[in-house]
Amino acid sequence: MLSAAVNMELIFEKLVTGLGTTLGVFFLTLLISLPLGLLVAFGRMSKNALVRTIVKFYISIMRGTPLMLQLMVVFYGPYYLFGIPLRIEYRFIAVIIGFSINYAAYFAEIYRGGIESMPVGQYEAAQLLGFNKTQTFFRIILPQVIKRILPSVTNEIITLVKDTSLAFVISVSEMFTQAQALSAAQKSMVPLAVAGIFYYILNYVVAFVMELIEKKLDYYK
Repeated sequence: MLSAAVNMELIFEKLVTGLGTTLGVFFLTLLISLPLGLLVAFGRMSKNALVRTIVKFYISIMRGTPLMLQLMVVFYGPYYLFGIPLRIEYRFIAVIIGFSINYAAYFAEIYRGGIESMPVGQYEAAQLLGFNKTQTFFRIILPQVIKRILPSVTNEIITLVKDTSLAFVISVSEMFTQAQALSAAQKSMVPLAVAGIFYYILNYVVAFVMELIEKKLDYYK
């Protein structure tokens, strides 16, 4: 019984440490990819054919190749392409870059769908009220777009929570990596089960918070 108690204590200690890395990847990716996705959406809808084609190709690559492969390219690419030495501290940065450019592509298409679904009358009404294009977008269109796309964004954010486990591919020790190591060392499925519970709790919190935000935006009905 004492051994089991010690093992559980070790499991929680290691998983909580890994959870810190997981949360770091999650929040930093959201912080970067959400606004970046909006910029990419603008490029995707640009009247400039060259810009539109380049952005469309970027989105196609991000959505058409595995995130795991993209992480490897971001981390190993500088060495193989330019001979830049790989540094341990770059691993976490590479994870954030890889996740951010990947999720920005998905968010961009969600933004684009929301923006293009807005009735033309919204723009015309804003023009009559004396708003310029920037004011129209950020004060009238964007708040309504956010309301419309929130369910899709929520799904992507929940997926992001689970995708953080892919950081192991470039040896970033997040929660799932810690659980795997503990499971192998203790020859037990308990660490993986506990990690699964942690992921579920995280996703439950995300879903709860997004539902609250959705209710706050109900006045746009």
